Amino acid sequence: MAKGYRGGGYGGMGSMGGSMRQNDLMKQAQKMQQDMLKMQEELENRTYTATAGGGVVTAEVSGKRELTALTIDPEAVDPDDVEMLQDMIIAAVNAALRDAEKTASENMAKVTGGLGGLGLGF
Repeated sequence: MAKGYRGGGYGGMGSMGGSMRQNDLMKQAQKMQQDMLKMQEELENRTYTATAGGGVVTAEVSGKRELTALTIDPEAVDPDDVEMLQDMIIAAVNAALRDAEKTASENMAKVTGGLGGLGLGF
């Protein structure tokens, strides 16, 4: 070992190289956070529509996962079979919610580069 060598650092740069890498990482993280917030806002402003019963029931949900519209064809209203109508409503709403969730997950994966476990709640 050479006299006076104390280790640490690359080519005498000490911690300066690490500091620059940290700044770059911080900038990347801030950009990713801004992109995620923008994407989340865009997704919340979208509308998702799904149908059930061959189009007899149509449900519309917002990106905030709220039912915003429900259309029922009058021919679907059979007083003797309300249960079937209820099932179609549930199916249409759930399909629209799944579409909203799938779209949110796919778009967030694009922003985060597929990083998992960020606890975003989408």
